Amino acid sequence: MEDRKLTVRAVERALDILLCFTQESDLSLTEIASKISLHKSTVHRLLTTLEEKGFLLRIEATEKYRLGIRIWELSTHLPTLDEPAALLLPAMEKLRDSLGETVSLYLRDDLERVRIQAVQSRQAIRRVAQIGARLPLSVGASSKVLAAYAPHEVQARLLADPNWPEAVDRSTYLEQLQEITRRGYATSFEEREPGAAAVAVPITGRSGKVVAALSLSGPVSRLSRETLEDYAVILAEKAAEMGLMMG
Repeated sequence: MEDRKLTVRAVERALDILLCFTQESDLSLTEIASKISLHKSTVHRLLTTLEEKGFLLRIEATEKYRLGIRIWELSTHLPTLDEPAALLLPAMEKLRDSLGETVSLYLRDDLERVRIQAVQSRQAIRRVAQIGARLPLSVGASSKVLAAYAPHEVQARLLADPNWPEAVDRSTYLEQLQEITRRGYATSFEEREPGAAAVAVPITGRSGKVVAALSLSGPVSRLSRETLEDYAVILAEKAAEMGLMMG
């Protein structure tokens, strides 16, 4: 039993290491150890195994690690024909070309949102959205859309989360969620990133449930409140079309 526990713990730690690379492409031993709160000697042993199996690659010039070829080999077998990230990409690209700003697609994963697809703006000054990024549901237009249409049990756990940011008033947040369900979209101005603004709408699948959030984001210099409200109408129309493609 003890050996089994040790094996499971080693697997969990190895997976924690791989998950560090959802936010950054290159990481040092020290950075990884800090992120997962483990001693460097333990992390080094795990890194060596992951490198030997091809899941990580060590760059000698920088002594940093990055994802290895095995990750890409595994990804080639992911089902894509019916996945939202693949299904909705052409429509997202058209939306980007029409409005000129970065377009993103988010799913809710418990108390977080995950960016599963993004189409970057072609403008010189733009907001770069990294696919795979995990973000809290407490701030941001997409976060509030996903929270607004989430079950009440999820909302209750979210508001009771010990990691809830002190700067966000819970009562005001709840009022915002109610307003979002009334008007059908959310906006944010520098809530998560200085200089960034965004508008997001829900995507409702054929089942009648909200399955994702579609957002448009860019610099506040181009996205005034009035502009975002105009874009919300366009996004809502596209979201309705996208919803017909999803379950």
